[in-house]
Amino acid sequence: VRVPHGTGEALVAAAHAALTNAEQHAGDDARVFVLLEDLGDDVVVTVRDDGRGITDERLRDAEREGRMGVRRSIVGRLADIGGEARLETAPGEGTEWELRAPRDPEARSAP
Repeated sequence: VRVPHGTGEALVAAAHAALTNAEQHAGDDARVFVLLEDLGDDVVVTVRDDGRGITDERLRDAEREGRMGVRRSIVGRLADIGGEARLETAPGEGTEWELRAPRDPEARSAP
């Protein structure tokens, strides 16, 4: 899947952060799956694990404590290139990040 350099860098860095979070928090027996999709105008990287999951309270606590890993390393990177990161998680249900980026961010902002 070919994308502009900056888009590729942001997707790889955000996916790496999601993989690191899974390694640190999902549990020793968790499996992690990565999917790359070419949707024409968009590229989507999905990082999913079957681990512990995350509570909303845990995410809020981490942010209050100044640990901004999710906000900066995943959500912020995608926002910077005109994309978005969606998180689906629940305790005992694992965690799934959908990292969606426009193939050509400049074309999307043109009139």
